[in-house]
Amino acid sequence: MERDIAISSRVRVARNIKGRLFPASMSREEGLEVRTLVKAAIGDEFRFEYSDIDDLKNIDRTILVEKRLISKELLKRPEISSFLVDRQENTTIMVNEEDQIRIQSISGGLDLDSAWEKCNRVDDILEAKLEYAFDEEFGYLTSCPSNTGTGLRASVMVHLPILVGNGLVSAIMHSVGRAGITIRGIYGEGSKAVGNLFQISNQTTLGETEQESIEKLRNIVSQIIDRETQAREILCKSSRVELEDRVYRSLGTLTNARIITTDEAMRKLSDIRLGVDLGILKLDLDRIDRLTMEIQPGSVQKKIGDEVSEYRRDIKRAELLRAELI
Repeated sequence: MERDIAISSRVRVARNIKGRLFPASMSREEGLEVRTLVKAAIGDEFRFEYSDIDDLKNIDRTILVEKRLISKELLKRPEISSFLVDRQENTTIMVNEEDQIRIQSISGGLDLDSAWEKCNRVDDILEAKLEYAFDEEFGYLTSCPSNTGTGLRASVMVHLPILVGNGLVSAIMHSVGRAGITIRGIYGEGSKAVGNLFQISNQTTLGETEQESIEKLRNIVSQIIDRETQAREILCKSSRVELEDRVYRSLGTLTNARIITTDEAMRKLSDIRLGVDLGILKLDLDRIDRLTMEIQPGSVQKKIGDEVSEYRRDIKRAELLRAELI
């Protein structure tokens, strides 16, 4: 059940080069120098593919954000920002985002240790060749004070349809907030939760080791998973027919709809994922996860080819879902 509820784990570290300004204060020339330094430092060690943001079309930038390979913040200064990504699209190095260097790694399920191991390995390679901005008292120096310390932000994406339905998420948010944990939409700060998907992450890094931050987050996520699991078991016992009806109605919508918005499609896919988790439907979870990304506006737009209206995208989205699920 844990893998059903915890979809993926991500670990990100923020770093800056000693003696250089934060990206928000950089000149174009200074930003380009940092890009060159980072690209040279990583070399061919991990066979990363390198891209400058200003070389990408807007639609391709949007898709990268939708796939969570880069952040929206990386797009704010495209003339100086770039990124490197491995072939599996599990590890990304963002250059000149809020900080000069942000390394992130993603693993499936509740597996923060694997994500941290990959992230740390890349960080060690860069730190061996670049002198980071570091203070003996405060740790790694970052543009945002909340990242100062280890510079680590760990997060887990979870699917909580029953806790949402029971109206318990707000209370859980308040409770974990006291422990320095935050719950947001899947695209982080300022994003809304769609499809009952949430990102649970640590808020501060100062005064904790990397392992302490990861362990605290893992324990809290495990508790939330247990609550969702218990809520599902209760619902299965008390309202099995109604639950099956909800799942099959959503499947019926997605296999027959001729036009559908992103939000509605995400809600229906949430029901289908729940149905798969509970053995009501026999579909591949990885396929559902892939569909969740492929129905986002940028990805649908890319498949159409031309820049079209939201109405046309909604028609194409319905067509894509029918093709995948019928």
